[in-house]
Amino acid sequence: MGIQGLTGFIDQCGTLLKDGHFRNSKVVIDGSNIYHFLYFNSSVDQQHGGDYEDNVCKFFKALRDCGIEPYVIIDGGSDHNDKKFETLRKRAESKIDTANKLSRGLCRDRIIPTLARQVFKQVMSSLRVPFAQAIFEADQEIASLAQRWNCPVLSNDNDFYIFDIQAGFLPMSHFQWQNSSVQNDIPCKRYTTTSFCRHFNINSQLLPVFAAIAGNDYVNLNKMGFSFRWKDNSPMGPNRKPRFVFFNKLLKWLASFQEKQDALENVPLIRHGENDMDTALQALFQGIETYQIQPECLERFFNDGEAPDPGLLPVHLSVLPDWTLLPLTKGTLPPYMIYILQRRPVIQGVQVEDHSLPSGNITSRHIRQVFYGMLLGEGSEVEEYDREDTNLTSSMVTAILPSAAQQLQLAMLNQAPHSVRLEVFLETVGVSQSTLNGVPPHLRLAMAVTYYWQRRAHPRPDLPLLQALLLGLVYAEFCRQRKSQRGFIEGPVLERMRGLIQRHALSPDLGVAHVFSQWNRCMRDGLDLNQLLCLPLPEPQCAWLYKGTLLHQLVGQLRRGVTPDSLLMEDPSSVQLYRAMLEAILNS
Repeated sequence: MGIQGLTGFIDQCGTLLKDGHFRNSKVVIDGSNIYHFLYFNSSVDQQHGGDYEDNVCKFFKALRDCGIEPYVIIDGGSDHNDKKFETLRKRAESKIDTANKLSRGLCRDRIIPTLARQVFKQVMSSLRVPFAQAIFEADQEIASLAQRWNCPVLSNDNDFYIFDIQAGFLPMSHFQWQNSSVQNDIPCKRYTTTSFCRHFNINSQLLPVFAAIAGNDYVNLNKMGFSFRWKDNSPMGPNRKPRFVFFNKLLKWLASFQEKQDALENVPLIRHGENDMDTALQALFQGIETYQIQPECLERFFNDGEAPDPGLLPVHLSVLPDWTLLPLTKGTLPPYMIYILQRRPVIQGVQVEDHSLPSGNITSRHIRQVFYGMLLGEGSEVEEYDREDTNLTSSMVTAILPSAAQQLQLAMLNQAPHSVRLEVFLETVGVSQSTLNGVPPHLRLAMAVTYYWQRRAHPRPDLPLLQALLLGLVYAEFCRQRKSQRGFIEGPVLERMRGLIQRHALSPDLGVAHVFSQWNRCMRDGLDLNQLLCLPLPEPQCAWLYKGTLLHQLVGQLRRGVTPDSLLMEDPSSVQLYRAMLEAILNS
């Protein structure tokens, strides 16, 4: 959600954001917004993918050092009417353009890595940060919990300027978490709807009307063929932005009303298109509803670990089996399964890759087809939006079921034997269980996905690309040992690999980037299928599996004649693990 221009308008008003120092308090965090903000405002390499864990750890440490208790809510499902779909489609088109420019070194914009969301959840779990995944629109859940606990919301989504939250809103762009003071507090700015309404002399219940008329991700009257006729037709002064002038005129008009209904019945609209006034009013009512704070919230999940009561969920969520509600809320089921069950279109992610080649998402389509089959049954179709060259196009993807899944039912999937669920996963990726026997359990999912990728990626990965990925898994094993073993001694191999990560990253080789992009998509869809099957394979730590700068540097080294054994020398256990994985894939 978002209202174009509102953040700048609030900033230029000057008095609406109050300076403060935040400490010793609960705060409800808009997780999806914050992990994007932390990644986009970090100094990590953006073109090679990966490398996005450290900033998240530092952020939550800064909060805890100041006595701040974070409760994070990340996006799950959204509105069932797809009112926001057009916004999501346009964002996807913009991301394709950005990724294409990034791949050619033509801009410095950012693209969120494929596995960033999973890394964010795993880091929070490892740090014991309480978090929940919303089953429906997260913004209302965030505002509801903050109101219930009388604490502020931390986000950079300007829709929180509209929600009437008593303790206020802390914009992330003014939240100086990297500059915590010697008093262990964080300099920030706090906003309240009270100060906004007092400044513009409007009733607080009219704020959602202001947002809906101004236009958000759900309603845009201009695009529907309507414009506004204000009594005040005074010209803009110098250096006045048209959007700010519009906000001022809208707020001046709203100040003449006390009741929401009165304002809506008198919106000064001029119709230019085919839509009638009733259509405009209906869109405004829907836009206003998105800012209503709901009485039900995630409090009982954070307090008692309980799933939402199925009887209190909206009717459109009755497609969800009861057993899925708790893992969905815990973030251990992919939320886009809700879209699939509601037969809604799915937009695939975008990465830096060679845009003259087919989308990297095609490589992992077979895994998604099984995922769709588990949810909808064999032969059903799902509409996918994906990149074709530099355009966003849609196609219908047919759901399939492997032989091992023919007798499974979604409503009872959590009760199916582990051996059956494991067989479904392995059959999907084309790996036998014996292939994985020599691999540590926490690397088996990554190995299975790597085997699938090695067979299905196009162009076919050459040996240095495969070797680099397996060396990356060796690095992941070092990371695991360092975290889990007391007295772990960092040897020369780990030091050597860290040195490669810290080298200045050159522009990526597009061929390498494209093949690694395909691996990331395979891993993402493999993780989703594994979660739907109730984790027949242990879930790996994604932040350790794929360090983009490391893997790109390794490919360069290997292609120049450096051998994997020379990179792993002085650590026999690493050599043994690497050879076991390579032989398992090549012999299969």
